Amino acid sequence: MSRQIVLDTETTGLSAEAGDRIIELGCVELFNRKLTGNDLHIYFNPERESHEDALKVHGLTTDFLRDKPKFATLAQDVIEYLRDAELIIHNAAFDVGFLNKEFERAGLPPLREFVGEVTDTLAMAKMVYPGKRNSLDALCDRFGIDRSNRTFHGAKLDAQLLADVYINLTRGQDALLIEVASHEPDMGAVVAVDLRSFTLPVLMASHDELEAHEALLNQLDKSSNGRTLFRFDVSGAMA
Repeated sequence: MSRQIVLDTETTGLSAEAGDRIIELGCVELFNRKLTGNDLHIYFNPERESHEDALKVHGLTTDFLRDKPKFATLAQDVIEYLRDAELIIHNAAFDVGFLNKEFERAGLPPLREFVGEVTDTLAMAKMVYPGKRNSLDALCDRFGIDRSNRTFHGAKLDAQLLADVYINLTRGQDALLIEVASHEPDMGAVVAVDLRSFTLPVLMASHDELEAHEALLNQLDKSSNGRTLFRFDVSGAMA
Protein backbone atom coordinates (compact mmCIF):
# COMPACT_ATOMS: atom_id res chain seq x y z
CA MET A 1 0.00 0.00 0.00
CA SER A 2 1.25 3.49 -0.81
CA ARG A 3 2.36 6.02 1.76
CA GLN A 4 -0.40 8.43 2.77
CA ILE A 5 -0.13 11.88 4.32
CA VAL A 6 -3.16 13.37 6.09
CA LEU A 7 -2.76 17.12 5.73
CA ASP A 8 -4.36 20.31 7.02
CA THR A 9 -3.49 24.01 6.91
CA GLU A 10 -4.50 27.15 8.76
CA THR A 11 -4.46 30.42 6.83
CA THR A 12 -4.81 34.18 7.29
CA GLY A 13 -8.07 34.15 5.34
CA LEU A 14 -10.06 32.40 2.62
CA SER A 15 -8.41 33.53 -0.63
CA ALA A 16 -4.93 32.55 -1.71
CA GLU A 17 -5.37 34.52 -4.93
CA ALA A 18 -6.18 37.66 -2.92
CA GLY A 19 -2.93 37.34 -0.95
CA ASP A 20 -3.90 35.25 2.08
CA ARG A 21 -1.11 33.00 3.32
CA ILE A 22 -0.55 29.69 5.10
CA ILE A 23 0.34 30.15 8.77
CA GLU A 24 0.34 26.52 9.91
CA LEU A 25 0.88 23.15 8.21
CA GLY A 26 0.06 19.89 9.99
CA CYS A 27 0.68 16.43 8.52
CA VAL A 28 0.48 12.90 9.90
CA GLU A 29 1.81 9.89 8.03
CA LEU A 30 -0.06 6.64 7.47
CA PHE A 31 1.52 3.49 6.12
CA ASN A 32 -0.67 0.42 5.64
CA ARG A 33 -3.41 2.50 7.33
CA LYS A 34 -1.36 2.81 10.53
CA LEU A 35 0.06 5.99 12.07
CA THR A 36 3.86 5.93 11.83
CA GLY A 37 4.73 8.95 14.00
CA ASN A 38 6.67 10.49 11.08
CA ASP A 39 4.68 13.72 11.24
CA LEU A 40 5.32 17.29 10.12
CA HIS A 41 4.14 20.40 11.96
CA ILE A 42 5.29 23.93 11.11
CA TYR A 43 4.13 27.45 11.93
CA PHE A 44 4.93 30.15 9.35
CA ASN A 45 5.28 33.91 9.44
CA PRO A 46 2.75 35.03 6.79
CA GLU A 47 4.10 38.59 6.64
CA ARG A 48 0.56 39.90 6.97
CA GLU A 49 -2.28 40.09 9.50
CA SER A 50 -4.96 37.41 9.75
CA HIS A 51 -8.52 38.43 8.97
CA GLU A 52 -10.61 38.86 12.11
CA ASP A 53 -12.86 35.90 11.31
CA ALA A 54 -9.87 33.66 10.57
CA LEU A 55 -8.20 34.65 13.84
CA LYS A 56 -11.33 33.56 15.73
CA VAL A 57 -10.98 30.13 14.12
CA HIS A 58 -7.26 29.41 14.62
CA GLY A 59 -6.23 31.82 17.40
CA LEU A 60 -2.71 32.31 15.95
CA THR A 61 -1.81 35.94 16.56
CA THR A 62 0.64 38.06 14.60
CA ASP A 63 2.87 38.32 17.69
CA PHE A 64 3.03 34.52 17.99
CA LEU A 65 3.92 34.09 14.31
CA ARG A 66 6.39 36.98 14.05
CA ASP A 67 9.53 34.90 14.74
CA LYS A 68 8.43 31.85 12.75
CA PRO A 69 10.10 30.93 9.43
CA LYS A 70 8.69 32.14 6.11
CA PHE A 71 7.15 29.43 3.96
CA ALA A 72 9.68 29.87 1.15
CA THR A 73 12.60 28.99 3.45
CA LEU A 74 11.11 25.54 4.19
CA ALA A 75 9.19 24.93 0.95
CA GLN A 76 11.72 22.40 -0.38
CA ASP A 77 11.62 20.47 2.91
CA VAL A 78 7.82 20.32 2.63
CA ILE A 79 8.10 19.00 -0.92
CA GLU A 80 10.52 16.25 0.10
CA TYR A 81 8.23 15.19 2.95
CA LEU A 82 5.18 15.02 0.68
CA ARG A 83 6.95 13.54 -2.35
CA ASP A 84 5.16 10.55 -3.98
CA ALA A 85 2.59 10.29 -1.16
CA GLU A 86 -1.18 10.19 -1.49
CA LEU A 87 -2.55 13.27 0.27
CA ILE A 88 -5.70 12.92 2.38
CA ILE A 89 -7.33 16.36 2.79
CA HIS A 90 -10.78 17.55 3.89
CA ASN A 91 -12.07 20.04 1.31
CA ALA A 92 -8.89 19.48 -0.68
CA ALA A 93 -9.36 22.32 -3.19
CA PHE A 94 -8.87 24.89 -0.41
CA ASP A 95 -5.58 23.52 0.98
CA VAL A 96 -4.19 22.55 -2.44
CA GLY A 97 -4.89 26.06 -3.74
CA PHE A 98 -2.99 27.63 -0.84
CA LEU A 99 -0.07 25.21 -1.07
CA ASN A 100 0.27 25.71 -4.82
CA LYS A 101 0.29 29.50 -4.35
CA GLU A 102 3.02 29.24 -1.69
CA PHE A 103 5.11 26.98 -3.96
CA GLU A 104 4.59 29.42 -6.83
CA ARG A 105 5.88 32.30 -4.70
CA ALA A 106 8.94 30.20 -3.88
CA GLY A 107 9.57 29.41 -7.56
CA LEU A 108 8.66 25.73 -7.11
CA PRO A 109 6.27 23.41 -9.01
CA PRO A 110 2.66 22.73 -7.95
CA LEU A 111 1.66 19.69 -5.89
CA ARG A 112 0.55 17.59 -8.87
CA GLU A 113 4.16 17.36 -10.05
CA PHE A 114 5.52 15.60 -6.97
CA VAL A 115 2.70 13.89 -5.04
CA GLY A 116 0.94 10.68 -6.00
CA GLU A 117 -2.68 11.79 -5.79
CA VAL A 118 -5.04 13.84 -3.63
CA THR A 119 -8.06 12.27 -1.89
CA ASP A 120 -10.78 14.63 -0.69
CA THR A 121 -12.52 13.25 2.41
CA LEU A 122 -15.27 15.87 2.10
CA ALA A 123 -16.21 14.51 -1.33
CA MET A 124 -16.05 10.96 0.05
CA ALA A 125 -18.28 11.85 3.01
CA LYS A 126 -20.85 13.52 0.75
CA MET A 127 -21.12 10.31 -1.25
CA VAL A 128 -21.49 8.14 1.86
CA TYR A 129 -23.78 10.56 3.76
CA PRO A 130 -25.62 12.60 1.12
CA GLY A 131 -27.65 15.50 2.46
CA LYS A 132 -26.03 15.39 5.90
CA ARG A 133 -23.51 17.67 7.60
CA ASN A 134 -20.04 16.49 6.66
CA SER A 135 -17.72 18.98 8.33
CA LEU A 136 -14.77 17.53 10.24
CA ASP A 137 -16.60 18.19 13.52
CA ALA A 138 -19.76 16.48 12.26
CA LEU A 139 -17.84 13.42 11.06
CA CYS A 140 -15.96 13.16 14.36
CA ASP A 141 -19.30 13.16 16.18
CA ARG A 142 -20.74 10.61 13.75
CA PHE A 143 -17.84 8.22 14.31
CA GLY A 144 -17.52 8.86 18.05
CA ILE A 145 -14.06 10.46 17.73
CA ASP A 146 -13.08 12.54 20.77
CA ARG A 147 -12.48 16.21 19.90
CA SER A 148 -12.94 17.61 23.41
CA ASN A 149 -9.48 19.25 23.37
CA ARG A 150 -10.23 21.19 20.17
CA THR A 151 -10.76 24.75 21.42
CA PHE A 152 -9.31 26.30 18.24
CA HIS A 153 -8.75 24.78 14.82
CA GLY A 154 -5.14 23.64 14.67
CA ALA A 155 -3.55 22.05 11.59
CA LYS A 156 -1.77 19.25 13.45
CA LEU A 157 -4.75 18.37 15.66
CA ASP A 158 -7.15 18.54 12.71
CA ALA A 159 -4.87 16.27 10.67
CA GLN A 160 -4.85 13.74 13.53
CA LEU A 161 -8.66 13.87 13.76
CA LEU A 162 -8.97 13.58 9.98
CA ALA A 163 -6.74 10.50 9.95
CA ASP A 164 -9.19 8.83 12.33
CA VAL A 165 -12.14 9.98 10.22
CA TYR A 166 -10.49 8.66 7.03
CA ILE A 167 -9.91 5.23 8.58
CA ASN A 168 -13.57 5.10 9.63
CA LEU A 169 -14.80 6.32 6.24
CA THR A 170 -12.84 3.62 4.42
CA ARG A 171 -13.12 0.81 6.97
CA GLY A 172 -15.64 -1.09 4.84
CA GLN A 173 -13.03 -1.48 2.13
CA ASP A 174 -11.07 -3.87 4.35
CA ALA A 175 -13.78 -6.48 3.98
CA LEU A 176 -13.27 -6.42 0.21
CA LEU A 177 -9.59 -7.25 0.45
CA ILE A 178 -8.49 -10.89 0.60
CA GLU A 179 -4.90 -11.14 1.70
CA VAL A 180 -2.89 -14.22 0.78
CA ALA A 181 -0.64 -15.12 3.70
CA SER A 182 1.76 -17.24 1.67
CA HIS A 183 3.66 -16.25 -1.45
CA GLU A 184 3.63 -19.80 -2.81
CA PRO A 185 2.22 -19.79 -6.36
CA ASP A 186 -0.51 -22.38 -5.66
CA MET A 187 -1.87 -20.69 -2.51
CA GLY A 188 -5.26 -19.10 -2.98
CA ALA A 189 -5.95 -20.95 -6.24
CA VAL A 190 -9.48 -22.20 -6.88
CA VAL A 191 -9.59 -26.00 -7.21
CA ALA A 192 -12.50 -27.59 -9.11
CA VAL A 193 -13.96 -30.66 -7.37
CA ASP A 194 -16.24 -33.13 -9.17
CA LEU A 195 -18.97 -33.85 -6.60
CA ARG A 196 -20.24 -36.78 -8.67
CA SER A 197 -17.44 -38.86 -7.20
CA PHE A 198 -18.95 -38.52 -3.70
CA THR A 199 -21.79 -40.58 -2.23
CA LEU A 200 -23.55 -38.47 0.37
CA PRO A 201 -25.13 -40.45 3.26
CA VAL A 202 -28.82 -39.91 4.04
CA LEU A 203 -29.44 -39.62 7.78
CA MET A 204 -33.02 -40.49 8.74
CA ALA A 205 -34.72 -38.78 11.68
CA SER A 206 -34.92 -40.89 14.82
CA HIS A 207 -38.22 -41.82 16.52
CA ASP A 208 -37.65 -39.20 19.22
CA GLU A 209 -36.89 -36.52 16.62
CA LEU A 210 -40.06 -37.34 14.67
CA GLU A 211 -42.14 -37.09 17.84
CA ALA A 212 -40.59 -33.74 18.75
CA HIS A 213 -41.25 -32.46 15.23
CA GLU A 214 -44.89 -33.59 15.38
CA ALA A 215 -45.37 -31.90 18.75
CA LEU A 216 -44.00 -28.65 17.37
CA LEU A 217 -46.36 -28.82 14.38
CA ASN A 218 -49.29 -29.40 16.73
CA GLN A 219 -48.33 -26.25 18.64
CA LEU A 220 -48.10 -24.28 15.39
CA ASP A 221 -51.48 -25.66 14.31
CA LYS A 222 -53.04 -24.52 17.53
CA SER A 223 -51.63 -20.99 17.35
CA SER A 224 -52.45 -20.59 13.62
CA ASN A 225 -55.92 -22.15 13.63
CA GLY A 226 -54.84 -25.12 11.54
CA ARG A 227 -52.95 -23.15 8.89
CA THR A 228 -49.48 -24.62 9.45
CA LEU A 229 -47.85 -24.64 6.00
CA PHE A 230 -45.65 -27.63 6.82
CA ARG A 231 -48.77 -29.84 6.87
CA PHE A 232 -49.75 -28.96 3.25
CA ASP A 233 -48.22 -30.38 0.08
CA VAL A 234 -47.56 -28.23 -2.99
CA SER A 235 -51.13 -28.69 -4.24
CA GLY A 236 -52.54 -27.20 -1.04
CA ALA A 237 -53.95 -30.53 0.23
CA MET A 238 -53.39 -31.54 3.84
CA ALA A 239 -50.37 -33.85 4.09
